[in-house]
Amino acid sequence: MEDKSIFKSWVPKWAIITILFVCLLHSMILLGVYTSNVTYAASFLDIEPEDLQFAMCVTYGTLLATILIESRFSSFFPAKNYLIGVYSLIGVTIVASGYVDNFAVFLLLRVAEGILMALPAITIRQLLIEQFDSKNAIIIGFSFYYGSLLLSTPFIMNIAVWFLDHYDWKYMLYVSGGLQVLNVFLILVTFRGHRITKKIPLYQIDWMSYFLVLTAILCGAYFFVYAEKKYWFESSQMVLMLIMALITGGLFIFKELLVKRPTFDFEVFKYANLRIGFLLFFLFYISRATLSLCHSAMYSIWNWDPSRVAGVQYINGLGNVIGLILAAYFLMKSVSTKIIFLIGFSLIALYHFWFTFLFVPDVALSDIIVPYFLQGIGVGFLFVPLILFTTSSVPASMAVSSGIVGVSGRFWGSTIGFCVMQNATVFLNKKHFFKLSQFVTGENPEAQQTIASTTQSFIAKGYSADNANVLAMKKIFGSIAKQSTLLADMEIYTIVGYCLLVLIILIACNQHLRQTMTLVKSKIWIG
Repeated sequence: MEDKSIFKSWVPKWAIITILFVCLLHSMILLGVYTSNVTYAASFLDIEPEDLQFAMCVTYGTLLATILIESRFSSFFPAKNYLIGVYSLIGVTIVASGYVDNFAVFLLLRVAEGILMALPAITIRQLLIEQFDSKNAIIIGFSFYYGSLLLSTPFIMNIAVWFLDHYDWKYMLYVSGGLQVLNVFLILVTFRGHRITKKIPLYQIDWMSYFLVLTAILCGAYFFVYAEKKYWFESSQMVLMLIMALITGGLFIFKELLVKRPTFDFEVFKYANLRIGFLLFFLFYISRATLSLCHSAMYSIWNWDPSRVAGVQYINGLGNVIGLILAAYFLMKSVSTKIIFLIGFSLIALYHFWFTFLFVPDVALSDIIVPYFLQGIGVGFLFVPLILFTTSSVPASMAVSSGIVGVSGRFWGSTIGFCVMQNATVFLNKKHFFKLSQFVTGENPEAQQTIASTTQSFIAKGYSADNANVLAMKKIFGSIAKQSTLLADMEIYTIVGYCLLVLIILIACNQHLRQTMTLVKSKIWIG
């Protein structure tokens, strides 16, 4: 019988699985290489943190849109040539980004990287899923892969800190680009050159749908990322972005509902599990966004250096690993999906309530280690079950559309989560700073005593009376700013904690959550 496998006959199965996992991990590099150290990357490009957040949204949003048409490209080219070409281009774009200091050009490269992240997605995942013969093998395999993506930020952040201590930023990009050369080599050596799918002409690509949905995604992301900075609807630019997002998004939906063979099948939303999975993914990523406030406090309030913050994130990463292992065990034992979700969201809620009491001017690592670790367990425990729950609830013919829904939940959850945390932090900071500043007045004897003693301490260091008074006021208002940030973080964590409690109650009362998942029902997953 003719061997139709894409791999050469001498390649053992364990090596095939390893090679496919290595090829998939390029996503981890592209997503983590700039998000791993936002402050440095922003200063390197001379941009604001909001600009870098938008650049990340450009990459992920472009990936989301490109998934719609990826199968057309992978069907047109032989798999070996296709993957070699894609990974070669990924290496070039990563290295090229190290020589770019113009933000507009950087955004164009992020668009290119988003496209290149999406192009190998379905092909590699399809080849990978074919290597697993049982439900348990699928669970273990995808727990490993999605767990790697989950751990990408702390892992790459530690690498980034080491590189910045010893080398220039560009050397990290050189290594990242070099890893793509490894992918090319592995494919060149182990893949055969024949086709695995029927050739489909490129002229059948639905470019109109692609550009409509890409415009809607990027305009929507721009609106949510910059809304606070540009004062929401007071800015004509924000109004224009929102109108463009709504119009192009509406046209995309209208077009897909009318055509006979839509690029995205809206029939997937008829399945209750998919709708619930999308909503849970969305809320899951919003609740995860609060972790950035914790890391910000480590830098700005507790004055921990970057290498220490990078090391601390391994604690959260260890929690992720334990959560992934526990989730895999529960899935293999066919534990009720409802139970898994209840446990996971309960752990994240506990983290929020516990951490509310830890936002103080100075803490030790021993004070935060338990709730910080529990957050990692909760995230790891939910991540894979949410992906499989969302994407495995529809027929195989709708697998790509269901995968896109899962990616959409992650994308919009992350983007809107950033927007919510940014706006809440700014609003609450201003509120608390204004209230606390009112106590620094001439009528408050304690405030005057503090100002006088602080001024005297600066005079004792050799400053003139006027300069000492200015420095004293600066120090006091700096302390007020820190207290305002801590109070804002406490409020946000408390509100998110109570919202998670409401979500837990709704999950417990929900009758549509299936008890188990048919993991082998769908042969293609996008995560």
